[in-house]
Amino acid sequence: MILSIIIPVFNEEKTIIQILEKVSKSSSDKVKHEVIVIDDGSTDGTKKLLDENKNLYNKLLINSSNKGKGYSVKRGISSSEGSHIIFQDADLEYNPEDYKKFEKIFIDHDADGIVGSRFVYSDYTRSHNILNKIGNHILTLIFNLMYNTTFTDIYSCYFAFKKDKININLLKSEGFEQHAEILCQVIKRGNKFYEVPISYNGRNVSEGKKIKAHHFFLVLYQIIKQRF
Repeated sequence: MILSIIIPVFNEEKTIIQILEKVSKSSSDKVKHEVIVIDDGSTDGTKKLLDENKNLYNKLLINSSNKGKGYSVKRGISSSEGSHIIFQDADLEYNPEDYKKFEKIFIDHDADGIVGSRFVYSDYTRSHNILNKIGNHILTLIFNLMYNTTFTDIYSCYFAFKKDKININLLKSEGFEQHAEILCQVIKRGNKFYEVPISYNGRNVSEGKKIKAHHFFLVLYQIIKQRF
């Protein structure tokens, strides 16, 4: 089993090396890791730091300009060689130590997809914007009703799945809403899904959080569109 870790990056010079070091320390004897970083046209010192620390990743893809998270994720998946995929944000909100939980479920239960829940959390979760939480609960409820699932947190960054459960050529969106596109594809193509508790140290806007209120409607549109 090879787990391809897809890390889209845009102007994260403050955290990119820290997160890559954490990813490196999360290596396992049972699962091989392939670390793929996609620099989405960063204008700060991110690219320089990546060039100076090539030992921390397997592949570095460079977008000529800022194309969007979805575009970067699609590019990363296309270049991946792993049998399984997991996403990793370039900030410090999610802890790569939690990879072990996903790997265990893949090995023990041959899961098609696994969601990491910030709401059924393990060690800790940081209190964050109440509107973000309400929006996530609404999206999760609608998703569960439409796809007959029982998840608690569909928009967690930590979503891992078998690569053969998606068709990369069918992914059309290039923003944050692409996560919903991928999730819907995996659920429709697979049979065995799980959820594991994770830790979460969420950022606020002043600390660099990029997702905005309008993304709620883009995600909702994708959930409904992909169902039919």
